[in-house]
Amino acid sequence: MIKSIAVLIASAISVHLSYIGYIRPQAEMIIAHAKIAGQSAPRDMLVVLKDYEQEICLILMVWAVYLILSKCFAILKEHYLFNVDLLEDSAKNGSDLKTALSNLTALPAETRETPLVVTLMASLRRYLITNDVQNTSDAVESSVESLAIRQEAENSMIRYLIWVIPSIGFVGTVRGIGEALSMADQALAGDIAGMTNSLGVAFNSTFVALLVSIVLMLLFHQLQRLQDGLVVDTQAYCEKFLLKRISEQ
Repeated sequence: MIKSIAVLIASAISVHLSYIGYIRPQAEMIIAHAKIAGQSAPRDMLVVLKDYEQEICLILMVWAVYLILSKCFAILKEHYLFNVDLLEDSAKNGSDLKTALSNLTALPAETRETPLVVTLMASLRRYLITNDVQNTSDAVESSVESLAIRQEAENSMIRYLIWVIPSIGFVGTVRGIGEALSMADQALAGDIAGMTNSLGVAFNSTFVALLVSIVLMLLFHQLQRLQDGLVVDTQAYCEKFLLKRISEQ
């Protein structure tokens, strides 16, 4: 939580500094040159990005990308465990399974708290208590279901950001249209520059927000693919290295 908040603050500071130091000054210069030439503001990327709604969208985009990539890297970092037999020291009797459980408990905290090891430990405890394969299989299934539910809950903030970014774009649309309507008298008098600039604010904010949302949805679906694979691999690992072993006793 603290690291996530720190990244949000760093994102807000860095994006805001880029806006006040480069994007807005350059956009104002481009618009000023267009006015001198008697033209409307060009469709330059800096002009499209200059408003406050776009700045907020970019801040939230950087934060969401961090949340998504951090979860992806965590899953990929732990994936090597699926290629290791963590129960290789256990033979086909209960006493060696106790030793295997002790070995899992003695693993470093970072490894011991991974979903695979947590599932193995819970299943081993169930088997040592009940000495029943079916109960152990039920423990594996319940642990895997809990893992899937926990992943869904942890993704709630990412889903909220993907939803709120287009909403911020629509706020900019409403603001721009409202400003354009307030300049209707000037437009009727022949000066349409103010109205076109306000409509530019409306459409630019929606354009940037939807573009950011598309990128985040792509990354989020990749994260979900990795998370679904983690759930499937965890269940397959337990069936291969635990359930098969104890069922042969």
